[in-house]
Amino acid sequence: MKCKENIFLKSTFILIISGFFTKILGFVIRIIYSRIIGELGVALYSIATPTYSLLLTISSLAIPTAISKLIAENSSVHKRSLNILITSALIILSINFILILIMLVSSKFIACSLLNEPRSYPILIAMALTLPFVSISAVFKGYFYGKQNMIPHATSNIIEQIVRLVIIYLVLPKLMLKSTLIAVVGLVSLTIISEISSIIVFLFFLPKKIHLPKKDMKIDFKTTKSILDISLPTVSSRIIGNIGYFLEPIILTNLLKLSGYSSSYILSEYGIYNAYTLSLLTMPSFFVAAVAMSILPEVSKYYKQHNLLMVKRRIKQGIIFAAIIGLFFSSLIYFFRLPLLYILYHTTKGANYIKILAPIFVLFYLEGVLISSLQALNKAKISMNISLIGVVIKLLFLALLSIVHIGIYSLVISEIINIIFVVFMNYYYLKKTLNN
Repeated sequence: MKCKENIFLKSTFILIISGFFTKILGFVIRIIYSRIIGELGVALYSIATPTYSLLLTISSLAIPTAISKLIAENSSVHKRSLNILITSALIILSINFILILIMLVSSKFIACSLLNEPRSYPILIAMALTLPFVSISAVFKGYFYGKQNMIPHATSNIIEQIVRLVIIYLVLPKLMLKSTLIAVVGLVSLTIISEISSIIVFLFFLPKKIHLPKKDMKIDFKTTKSILDISLPTVSSRIIGNIGYFLEPIILTNLLKLSGYSSSYILSEYGIYNAYTLSLLTMPSFFVAAVAMSILPEVSKYYKQHNLLMVKRRIKQGIIFAAIIGLFFSSLIYFFRLPLLYILYHTTKGANYIKILAPIFVLFYLEGVLISSLQALNKAKISMNISLIGVVIKLLFLALLSIVHIGIYSLVISEIINIIFVVFMNYYYLKKTLNN
């Protein structure tokens, strides 16, 4: 029991420490590029980000989560683990190739007709080209999560952020001399270099003596079925959430325009909400992400062994950690929102939104642990259905509130409703599953 406890705590501790350093570097990067590209650049980047989030979700197909679960269940069979890794990589590369072709054809329509911002067209193209690199990096992360070896992930994250910081600091000011749009496109494109550095780090941690016959360097259909049986319900939940995020600026910009708000106001306030408000509120999320990542292989392993006592123990620990973290950081951000915004972003814009959202974000920090627990218990479809209903409710309230002339507060209120609904429903079904 003590050994099992040590593995779980060690994995969580490594992810928290690496997440802390990665987040610090990420904030330094965000501060640097925000000051270099200015409010217009931040706004252009923000309005394209929901589309990028949807693309990233589809491109990875939640396969890293499936890899983690399958490898945790087959950790003693080395050849099986490598087969899962290779099959996953080949599936993901195929999906990414199709996605890039789709984006090359549809980006102009999305930019001009849906986002009402033609300048976002080259940004969307640049985002599409980064997908294969981000996805392959995610495959390696899933592999090492399943092995419960968090050091490769920790190392790759830190190296990736350092590389990103250096190239942004050196290259972005030169691109800004040409134009803000070129600088934003460059900011996105530089992701390719940082992701390549992450992939190289992962390769160093793979087993050195690997004998892979050519016949094994192909998609294994039995493994593919096992991967998709886990990944499709999981990714469906994420895709639903990202579709909501994708539709968010489309509904908001069009309906606020109908209500009489100017395009410049919408672009500016939406940029502030995403770049400053949400960025600060989600700053401590790496703590919870570390707990959620550690819980998934642990709960999957014990659930397969029918060890319900350890399953409940791990989930309870995860929820308590997440609740403590959420309460502490939400209170800190609420009471010190003005100095924190000024220190980090050299502005106090977005503080009014934080005042309303911070108390609710105590619940937001529980979401990742609850969803990971349901996935580990083979209840990903339940999370998917909850996400679907939550997104519909959020977009419905967003649409209704956008026409009553309260500006971006329509987005703030709909976000609150969504968080409350999703967290409480996930908790209800998790409790119901454990008690059956």
